[in-house]
Amino acid sequence: MLEVLPQIALLLILAAFLAGFVDSIAGGGGLITVPALLLAGASPIEALATNKLQGTFGAATATVSYARAGHVDLRQQIGMAGISGIGGALGAGVAHLMPAEFLRLVMPVILVAVALFFAFKPGLSDADRVQRMRPGIFALTAVPLIAAYDGFFGPGTGSFFMLAFVMLAGFGVLKATAHTKLLNFASNLGSLAVFVPTGAVWWWVGLLMAAAQVAGAALGARLAMRVGARLIKPLLVVTSTAMAARLLWQVWA
Repeated sequence: MLEVLPQIALLLILAAFLAGFVDSIAGGGGLITVPALLLAGASPIEALATNKLQGTFGAATATVSYARAGHVDLRQQIGMAGISGIGGALGAGVAHLMPAEFLRLVMPVILVAVALFFAFKPGLSDADRVQRMRPGIFALTAVPLIAAYDGFFGPGTGSFFMLAFVMLAGFGVLKATAHTKLLNFASNLGSLAVFVPTGAVWWWVGLLMAAAQVAGAALGARLAMRVGARLIKPLLVVTSTAMAARLLWQVWA
């Protein structure tokens, strides 16, 4: 029934729990689960498709946790989430048209820049900042671009959404994290809708990983809401740096 040996499935479940915890706070969970799936014997398309399945559950859990605590109004954000879902689907649909090697070269540089911004930018807190872009323009520009990237490639999506919300929408760090999870959930769902018909999803392993993602995401969201920017900022810096190092290793290897 399982697509892998039971002991391998257990390791994937543990990886999914850790990924859900990290992703609910700072993004970057795919950096943990995609390599784990590849090491378990999944092909690249199977790893991406199964990662979207389990990641969707984790993002949904974090979204609900933040919404229940009042950090995001789902009704107000439904339109933006719809755009993110469409962007994710389009990105997944054109994944084969652009060389991934180009993104692997560019992404480490961008991720290091994100890490440096959150590490050294003064005044970043949970308080809202100056809004530099109207919500409608933000929804039609930044959201679909980042969501399409998520469907096409993936690593760093949460960090990019975070940066966009802080720099362009003027959100505080905790509020940006909450809204990032909603859009990440939508882009995951849109991508998954494209991957499912290909038959590449490992359903049994993916659903077991999804259960672990839910547990990790619930724990991570609770900690993020309790500690706020004091936890989110350093974890975002560490996660972005780790993603950059991982992508550079892949390129050099």
